[in-house]
Amino acid sequence: MSDLPPKTSLRRWLVTTNHKDVGILYLVTALFFLVLGGIMALLFRAHLWESGGTGLLTENQFNQAVSTHGLLMVFWFLSPIASGFANYFVPLQIGAKDLAFPRLNALSYWFYLFSGILFGISFFQGSSFSGGWTMYAPLNVPMYTPALEATTGGNGAVLALILFVLSITLGSVNFITTIHRSRAEGLGLWNMPMFTWTWLLTVWMMLFAFAALLAALLLQASDRILLTQYFATDQGSGLLWAHLFWFFGHPEVYIVFFPALGIMLEAFQTFTGRRLVGRKWVIIAMVLIAVQSFLVWMHHMFLTTINLEIKTLFMATTIGISLPFDLIVFALIYTMVKGRVRMTTPFLFSLGALVLFILGGITGVFLGAVVLDYEFRGTYWVVAHFHYVMASGVTALVGGLYYWWPKLTGRMYSETLGKLNFAVYFVGFNLLYFPQFLAWETPRRVFHYTEGLQLYHQLSTVGAFVFGASFLILFATLAHSLVAGPRAPENPWEFSRTAEWAVPSPPPLENWDGRPSYASGSLEFVEDSAAQPDGGVAHENRTASEAAGGGEHADHASIWPLGVGLGTFVFFLGLTGITPYTIGFAEGTGVPPEALTGTSAEQSVLYPILTVLGVAIMGYTLFEFGRERFVVPEMAIAERWPVEGVGNTKFGVWVFLASDVVVFGAIIGAYIFMRLHAGWGDWTRVPFASWPGLLNTYILLTSSFTVVLALVMAERKNKRGLLATLGATLGLGLAFMGVKGYEYSVKFADGEYWWYGLEYSIYYVTTGMHALHVIFGLLIAGFMIYRVWSIDAYLEDHRPVEFFGLYWHFVDIVWVILFPLFYLM
Repeated sequence: MSDLPPKTSLRRWLVTTNHKDVGILYLVTALFFLVLGGIMALLFRAHLWESGGTGLLTENQFNQAVSTHGLLMVFWFLSPIASGFANYFVPLQIGAKDLAFPRLNALSYWFYLFSGILFGISFFQGSSFSGGWTMYAPLNVPMYTPALEATTGGNGAVLALILFVLSITLGSVNFITTIHRSRAEGLGLWNMPMFTWTWLLTVWMMLFAFAALLAALLLQASDRILLTQYFATDQGSGLLWAHLFWFFGHPEVYIVFFPALGIMLEAFQTFTGRRLVGRKWVIIAMVLIAVQSFLVWMHHMFLTTINLEIKTLFMATTIGISLPFDLIVFALIYTMVKGRVRMTTPFLFSLGALVLFILGGITGVFLGAVVLDYEFRGTYWVVAHFHYVMASGVTALVGGLYYWWPKLTGRMYSETLGKLNFAVYFVGFNLLYFPQFLAWETPRRVFHYTEGLQLYHQLSTVGAFVFGASFLILFATLAHSLVAGPRAPENPWEFSRTAEWAVPSPPPLENWDGRPSYASGSLEFVEDSAAQPDGGVAHENRTASEAAGGGEHADHASIWPLGVGLGTFVFFLGLTGITPYTIGFAEGTGVPPEALTGTSAEQSVLYPILTVLGVAIMGYTLFEFGRERFVVPEMAIAERWPVEGVGNTKFGVWVFLASDVVVFGAIIGAYIFMRLHAGWGDWTRVPFASWPGLLNTYILLTSSFTVVLALVMAERKNKRGLLATLGATLGLGLAFMGVKGYEYSVKFADGEYWWYGLEYSIYYVTTGMHALHVIFGLLIAGFMIYRVWSIDAYLEDHRPVEFFGLYWHFVDIVWVILFPLFYLM
């Protein structure tokens, strides 16, 4: 399917893979979740009008409202709305016609949408998750939350987050590949627009941070659905979750703020009429922040039993990460001083974001000091500081919506309404959150507080409704613009300096009539012909596929991303109700877990049916996804430093595997952490013997050799040899699974299941996660054998065999690490 229906057709939005359409889908969906999360906030703020609550919500409903508000805002609104802007404008800013992998871009959106739907359904499955948005252990497992007698809704929230993280991972791989390999001729990294720079750093942080969260969520889902014991013991479970979550959680602050910072940087340049002061130093500062963001997570854990020396070290890194931000703040201030400020709506929101961020940063210094953190942690001081930082990002993102609205819609908006929107927004925000600094002694997530603090809470509640009203003004302003706004020119801002303002509003389907080029030092559109010299990257560096593909017509429509997203959603929805069946199975073995408190949901045949149906839909749609001929030409002339020597797909595979390294690293790290906590020598070795692990090591190493032979056969265009070597790889993988199945069956015969003890949970989950990767590899190998047999695939283009080999070698390397850890130590 390549023909794209008109925008007035519903079918257009179901099949589109065009980056601008996907960007609009992200923006609209994110704004919906903003409204939903805002309603949750208004509910619990109204409940907090008086100490002990007004009776509007029950205790569990209050906990649900607080928890789901945080989850919706942090995950389903803040990052996705930035992703919407990035989808629409990053390809335009770098001179690309689309993202590197358009179908994966569409799949990323559908995963995001269906994850939000799954999260919403959790409210109707007894109770959604109510253990706080940070999901601290042991409150994140049913055993310690008796109020959640039905685990289905809580499972739904956790699985929705897993699906959301899968969306983020696909998007990160796509953007990293696109920005590094599809920049217009002459557009070096140093010269990229500031929004693109901040988004590039954001997706690199996403790639690693969300991988750690994915590992934590997989372990939590295992505890909730399969009854393992990662977070249900007194053997360091709480610390383990805190380490995994905050390794993600602190980079997430910058993941949320960086795109907003990019909008601020663009707006300050546009509406002061001056290039950013200290531009290269600002870029260096942002790179330092992105790296340092992974080195400060333990400042969220100052109240734990971590020794004082480690706490002091992380206090120092926390102070250190503030220094590059100081440089950025002063760069923005000096840009205003040296320019001529134009008080437009986008600039007012950007300036407001800067003011709010400064206040948030100053109040955060208190939390970075160990001694002061002892006093402030878990109070409303943290709530207020957190929102001044995170919602300063929201402020800039709203400014971005005004800034790019003419380009998105081709319509201008009322500046009067926009400035009114800012005034109500800014007053409402500060009325909502500043009193919380004064009421800092109130414990967070609790609706009881001392009587002397009631006035501050009532002011905060009034502020919440004023703040909410500002978004009604926002939506009214944009709706008025769509209906009655004047036509927008290509560039309504006099001093804008990025490429999206060089095309019509809204831009055409493929963005450019000619080829964008910065070779002359400024943006030009050139018409290439066969007789023209390359003029960009040296011709000899271009691959044959790039040269041949440069003139191919790109496809923009495919139904299969929607199909894969739907199948995954149905599968995950089915998994939400599997826990009662696991309990029934455990009780039938005669050796059930010691405690099943909070896991007494009724069995419903609907959930196994949905699980099987989801697998069937996924299998069919993935098969058709792989069969579909979808043309995505690589840019023939582009800046690709520092990855000139590899194609888009190969680089994308490498980036994906980097994320998977973090997932396995976190899961293996959890094993090492828990074993050290229990005493390394006191750990029970679970495998009944070492020979099954040794045999499987030989099997997988041999399969790596057969994959290499398969690539050689593909390069030689030897169909029979390619079928034989891929078949051998498939057979060896099946042999590996057979040995693993035998090993598990011996343990089951002895009554030693994954819930038998912590050591058993870790062994089964870690090796089981590796086995899932093997199964996925076997499915790919089977599909490739089918393609070779049916259409002689990979004989003319052997690269897919190479890409499969990269994945298979990674799976083998992981096993080489797991073998000594579980079988020899």
